[in-house]
Amino acid sequence: MLTGSKTTFKVRQMLPDIKERMLSQTGVNTRSRDVFGLRCLPGECVLQRAVMVRKKLTAREGRGWLSGTLFCTHFRVAFVPQDSPKPDDNADPVLLGDHDVALASIEKVVVVGPNRTKLVTPNSSLKFTPEELVIYCRDMRVICFLFDRLTPDPQVIEITYTIAKTYQPLKPGSVLSFQNAALGSVEMKQFLSNRRRDAHMNWFETASDWEQELERCGATSWRVSSVNDRFEMSTSLPRFIAVPQKVFDTELKKSFAHFNEGRIPRWCWRHPRGSDLLRMASFQNNIYHEKDDIRNLEMVLFGCQSSLCVVVELGDELPSPADIQLAHGRLRTLCLGDISTSVSVPDDKWLSTLESTRWLDYTRACLKKASEVACLLRSGHLTVALQEAEDRDMSCVVSSLVQVMCDPHCRTQHGLQSLVQKEWVMGGHRFCSRINYHRDNDKEEAPVFLLFLDCVWQLWSQFRSRFQLTDDFLLALHDSIQLPLFSTFLANCQRERCKRSQNLGQSYTPVNGWRDVLHLDSSSDPSDPPLPPVWDWALQYSKEKQERFTQPVPPTPPLQPLLNGNLNTNPDTHRLADTIPGSVFLLSRGTFSCPANLLPWRSGSSSIYRKSHRRAPSSENVPGLERLLKAWALTELPQGLPSTSGPQGPLDPYEPLLPLLTAPCLGLWRECYLRGALHAQAFSHPISSNHLHPVERLAQEVQQLKDKLAQVSASTDSPNPPKTPKTPKTPTEPRTTADSNLNQNTNNGTFLFPAPRPQGPAGPRAAPPPPPPPTSSSKHQTSSRAPPPASAPPSRPGPRDAGGANKHTFLFGHSSVTEARPEQRYYPAPGNAKLPKSNGPSLAS
Repeated sequence: MLTGSKTTFKVRQMLPDIKERMLSQTGVNTRSRDVFGLRCLPGECVLQRAVMVRKKLTAREGRGWLSGTLFCTHFRVAFVPQDSPKPDDNADPVLLGDHDVALASIEKVVVVGPNRTKLVTPNSSLKFTPEELVIYCRDMRVICFLFDRLTPDPQVIEITYTIAKTYQPLKPGSVLSFQNAALGSVEMKQFLSNRRRDAHMNWFETASDWEQELERCGATSWRVSSVNDRFEMSTSLPRFIAVPQKVFDTELKKSFAHFNEGRIPRWCWRHPRGSDLLRMASFQNNIYHEKDDIRNLEMVLFGCQSSLCVVVELGDELPSPADIQLAHGRLRTLCLGDISTSVSVPDDKWLSTLESTRWLDYTRACLKKASEVACLLRSGHLTVALQEAEDRDMSCVVSSLVQVMCDPHCRTQHGLQSLVQKEWVMGGHRFCSRINYHRDNDKEEAPVFLLFLDCVWQLWSQFRSRFQLTDDFLLALHDSIQLPLFSTFLANCQRERCKRSQNLGQSYTPVNGWRDVLHLDSSSDPSDPPLPPVWDWALQYSKEKQERFTQPVPPTPPLQPLLNGNLNTNPDTHRLADTIPGSVFLLSRGTFSCPANLLPWRSGSSSIYRKSHRRAPSSENVPGLERLLKAWALTELPQGLPSTSGPQGPLDPYEPLLPLLTAPCLGLWRECYLRGALHAQAFSHPISSNHLHPVERLAQEVQQLKDKLAQVSASTDSPNPPKTPKTPKTPTEPRTTADSNLNQNTNNGTFLFPAPRPQGPAGPRAAPPPPPPPTSSSKHQTSSRAPPPASAPPSRPGPRDAGGANKHTFLFGHSSVTEARPEQRYYPAPGNAKLPKSNGPSLAS
């Protein structure tokens, strides 16, 4: 018995070690720790791994390759470089690493073999061992992995099948399982519950938050109303709204029924010159308007102004959600391409195809409409009301862009975050329907928020010195919207967010009135994981990456107090203050009008309006308003003469940033849309970050020859020719230009070739266009000029390589040709030719 007791005691001592080994082998983790070099989240399971894998880096990451281990968990596809430091178990957990991709953001998986590609699905059967793994993401990324010859074949097959089975598009109800995989453990719930919110931004969730915004903007004639505290008046509006001081809540309640979904005119922002920006839905024409209702409606519509109100109709010129979805889909197809199909756009058709997507046209339309509204607000002493049928899509875009143009605070990181909270999250934008996380409502899907981010990037690219935030921040926000893990994007209105976070419903009884009761349903289960806001960037990015979200900008002088007056001194617009009280104009398609049916209660035959309103609308000031728009149009530079550093910003920091909308100035967000195209370059071997692409070296040689010709030509013309600095030949020297030209070869391979500017006396305009990519018959000959580095291991060989046969894949081809044909010539690419005089898109930004 004693011996048995000792044995039992020893076994009990060994049980924790045995259990730990079993858990590490099966991939089940009870706490955040290191598993095969991967720092797993609490409860995260490692399903499969593959060693000796290389990941291709993008140009933004420095290019080249990283060797490491590829993992697949039930939450993400993770890549751990072999030289990465050992993870710290005491550090806070990070949802995604620098080289990770969430399963929910994967769109499709393609494997590449010898001269073949295959789209992998859960029911696919592979008849060859993949050599390359290409992951297409919903956020416009394309991630490429190359399996080494030392990688065991079973690991290659298993991890390919594992990723294909786990990434599958989410179905109704599967979003919750994805959230539980990342946030459902007890440790993560406790960790998220102890997270503190960012105190530097305004969340607009309480009445004090709205009062703080009113005080910041100097809107002393407005107040915060809690008339919609229980979402009785409107289910899509926030709990608190800003209304004029002179309108009581009892009178305000009668106005909700006159607008679609009860979205009455409400305050958004006040310009420093005294104008107010409102948002509202369309009028309900079939509602009978009583005398008191008319007075309340006009008090709300005119706000704190008494002279002029301009209703800006957004449905005539701006795209519909269906148009945005169609344009974004075409843009994805053009920019990403698909190596599993043979459909491609030739080089000379690429820009015209980009124009046919209409994406840049829609971006231009939003910026133009926002510029018009900004110019109206700049004139002072008027109210501008943005009207949309449902007031939940394009009104969010235009109102946000107006504030970014006019308010320096909205061009900071915390300012833009607060702006998104106010105009999008609390404004009732249907994030859940437009992003379509559940994949169950394709008709409502439309990336409206991504269109807004593109417009902000256009402003940033033209006025970089006026923005404290950077394009890294915009790109991080663009990528985060594809993850169904953040409460910011997982609801259509504040009512749905409160319902999930508080698990409360409402019931009414004549005795007790309205009371909160526990609402038990599948969507608000108390066991659901808490969802963090997207603004908690530490959950996704390291401190080094967060530091690149901002840049230093000069301080903005404080606002001048506006005391019952108008700071506008423009002689062209000062007559607007003399407008007949109660004048209402409609701005549509760039012109002003006074339609009789603009306000339904004014077009009726009854005498209610004549008693409640003193004078009818007048068109006397329409020419004055039109001069505002003409003056704004004249601020643009002539086409073809844009400044290389962007337009010069106004001296007054509160003047609106009016962008240039001509074709050379409005460009494509290449760092976002074309980062996937970088992975489709046909390298002949893995090239390290210290080696240039063969075509880049060829372009450099052509530039050197042109510099020598310019030097010889200058020596014949002048007795003392200037010395031309030599172009550096060291490949490790960083390139100082970000210009690139998009071309495609005849074998459907997409190329992005940087075009370095010359250093000779010819100046920056003398830079020759980059050569076109080699054709399918000669791309390996060109690539063979540079031997592979000794440190780069060869690709996976197989039995099919016996006999000295050349090995070729779609992404990383291999050829035994060692010298290019002498008759092969390279002609200038048409990308640098002069652009036609039109408003078509361009990549010149």
